[in-house]
Amino acid sequence: MPDRLSPLDSSFLAIEDGVSHMHIASIGIFEGPAPRYDDFVAMIAGKLHLVPRYRQVIERVPGDLGRPVWVDDPHFNIGYHVRHTALPDPGGDHELRQLVGRIMSQQLDRSKPLWEIWMIDGLEGDRWAMAAKTHHCMVDGVSGTELLSVILDLTPDGTPSAPVAWEPQPRPNPLGLAIGAVVDMARSPYEQFRAVRAALRVPRRAASQLLAVGKGLSAMAGLVRPTPASSLNGPIGPHRTWSWATAPVEDIRTVRRQHGGTFNDVVLACITAGFRELLLSRGESADRIVRTLVPVSVRPRDAQGVAVGDGQLANKVSAMFAELPVYEADPVARLHEVASQMAGLKDSQEALAAEALTSLSGFAPPLLLALGGRLATKGSQRNLNTVTTNVPGPQIPLYVLGRRMLRAFPFIPLGGQMRVTVGIFSYNGQVNFGVTGDYDAASDIDVLCRGVEKGLADLLTAP
Repeated sequence: MPDRLSPLDSSFLAIEDGVSHMHIASIGIFEGPAPRYDDFVAMIAGKLHLVPRYRQVIERVPGDLGRPVWVDDPHFNIGYHVRHTALPDPGGDHELRQLVGRIMSQQLDRSKPLWEIWMIDGLEGDRWAMAAKTHHCMVDGVSGTELLSVILDLTPDGTPSAPVAWEPQPRPNPLGLAIGAVVDMARSPYEQFRAVRAALRVPRRAASQLLAVGKGLSAMAGLVRPTPASSLNGPIGPHRTWSWATAPVEDIRTVRRQHGGTFNDVVLACITAGFRELLLSRGESADRIVRTLVPVSVRPRDAQGVAVGDGQLANKVSAMFAELPVYEADPVARLHEVASQMAGLKDSQEALAAEALTSLSGFAPPLLLALGGRLATKGSQRNLNTVTTNVPGPQIPLYVLGRRMLRAFPFIPLGGQMRVTVGIFSYNGQVNFGVTGDYDAASDIDVLCRGVEKGLADLLTAP
């Protein structure tokens, strides 16, 4: 039986419409010269067997009786997915950011595997770039790092591997898909009952889990309070603008030693400074909070508490909701407020509650899931201002055909009424911020990016 999309993965399809495109991306900048396009394609072709999902498409179940399934694409053509373009003169960072905004404004074709990789020539300073674009239903941020590691090499002497022979599996019979969906629908309540029965065999553990989820739901109840109206929320269009900021990992560690807080607390404090600068530059009051959804990986963690991949490409994320203290002008006081709030959110088990609610959505028929996803995004005009996602990346240099990747930046989508989102990706001693904006309503996101960098500089010099 083909793999069925999880409820969370299905929701990323359900909330996508003509203006909300649910793909994520990483943009890598490499030392040059750029490889030959044919060599670039051959490198990717030699690794496709490691990520079978790259040659699969989404197949709907007749009558929407169940969530869609992944099936092999009998017409897969790598030339459609691996693309080659060049920057206009002078080929600077500004031109690269503009090109990425245009690429990310284009919705992925659902009749084909949901990914593209763009090789971008002509970046000044003897550099070139790679934009890897993937639909969010296919991969979350942590497993996206795994895909990046598959595509890239750990050493500069990597050579393309010969493609592994591949034959697509026959497309499933529509009747078989419908029957399988009905069987799964009938089986799911039974599987949930079995899990509850197993938990009740150890009442103390079950009670502890229920208490944790209850505390989390109580903390999430604050979301019903709308935030003050601002230009951060409102209708969005189909076009995107994109920019970046960057910071050395060592500078963030220095701030931690001087002023306390976790690594993520410092990062969020810098983003808070960025939003403060953006609102002030628009002539709006900064005497407010900016509420952000902070995705949290629920994947297994290593001894240092870092989320680790498990070889699966499905989304395994939950969420916390933080209120960034934009009203606080003092950088150190701002950091301390962020740190105190994040510690409270972790203690409230808010992420556990969100993950539990996501699991319960497995009971919902696909049409109800789609409706719920749309209501969640459309109803967020003043309850949620932005999304801030932080993904730890590899802290060693990576290569493509002998060319070292100098920097890597994330792209995360807009949705519902959110006009600005922020992604953070750490790589080889740097923390890189990718900021997405609506082209018509947030063309000034460079102000936010410079505010992020200034926020870190202010913390470094603060007594």
